[in-house]
Amino acid sequence: MGEGQRYIGVAERRARLGLRHLLAAGARAARPEEVADALTALHGTDPATVYLAAGARLADPAGTVRATERALYEDRSLVRMHGMRHTVFVFPAGLTAVVHASTGLAVAARERAALLRDMAAAGAPDAAWLKEVEESALAALARRGQATAAELAQDEPRLRERFVYAAGKGYEGVHTVSTRLLKVLGVEGRVVRGRPLGSWTSSQFRWAPAPAHPPLEPAAAQAELLRRWLTACGPATEADLKWWTGWRVTEVRRALGAIGARAVTLDEGTGYVADGDDGPVAGSGEPWAALLPALDPTAMGWRQRDWYLAPGLRPSLFDRSGNVGPTVWWDGRVVGGWAQRPDGEIVWRVLDRTGVGREAGTAIAAEAEKLRGWLGTTRVTPRFRTPLEKELAA
Repeated sequence: MGEGQRYIGVAERRARLGLRHLLAAGARAARPEEVADALTALHGTDPATVYLAAGARLADPAGTVRATERALYEDRSLVRMHGMRHTVFVFPAGLTAVVHASTGLAVAARERAALLRDMAAAGAPDAAWLKEVEESALAALARRGQATAAELAQDEPRLRERFVYAAGKGYEGVHTVSTRLLKVLGVEGRVVRGRPLGSWTSSQFRWAPAPAHPPLEPAAAQAELLRRWLTACGPATEADLKWWTGWRVTEVRRALGAIGARAVTLDEGTGYVADGDDGPVAGSGEPWAALLPALDPTAMGWRQRDWYLAPGLRPSLFDRSGNVGPTVWWDGRVVGGWAQRPDGEIVWRVLDRTGVGREAGTAIAAEAEKLRGWLGTTRVTPRFRTPLEKELAA
């Protein structure tokens, strides 16, 4: 243990998780915006995750879908956009400038360079042509408010231009300009994901102009993003921070210094908490149960997960790419998984029965019934399916 560093054990880390991630019974939120603000970001790669993650943390989840749609598409208090590690997240609107400056700028530069390189290799038009097309497409999007790629191509037909990617290689393919360009504009913070086509579970979506935000200095933005995340998820190791942000280790260390992060001792080594957050944290007093969706930000929040997820559970709960499936939680740790069957029934299985008795079973069953109640006739299948989820859903 480092001199002067306080030790934070597993029990306290789980207590922090239950309270700060709004999972303990007395910590549940009233609105989806409160959930996103508390967790900093909700995974948005699978659209259903946003709603399921919010519903799991609302004191009254009955209105989850309507409240989340309002926040995303009417009030725009939540924004679905590219963020850390080139992944789509949902952020509080007030955090979009911080995310863009801290993580988006560097990724955007690489994405645009890659697009221009691939187009040049295929003999497609040059950067000047692409700039003309993108400005025309952005003007069309501003006029429409929201639009699909196909609708934008009606206004700017050059978006339909095709070029061969990786010609002669095993992964050769044909890309349209719209597919690649809109992705680049998304990473650049110029467009965001809009209302889906169909229901809230649909992965097909419209594009919308990004909310205006002031330019920020990248190092300052990185410091602010790290401070927000440590407040929600601290303590965390340097490896956790590097993995979650996608930054270089030098950037992580610079941001830790800028916010005056405090070092603490964890079972796996040195961890960090936000300045002033190294005091003891008591639990909620009552054990809690939760059913969290695939890609939930709590289950995916740390790279080093042994303190809340036993290694033996991973083959059943994760896919081959490291995406977590639906998980069952009991008092700060993952104990199993769940799925929805075609008839709407929510089924679950406990894989780790350590400390999981009758009280836990009753609480988990109540959460499953609550989830089925607000889902109603909607059927949800995770975008990235895992062994246990597929078995339970069959």
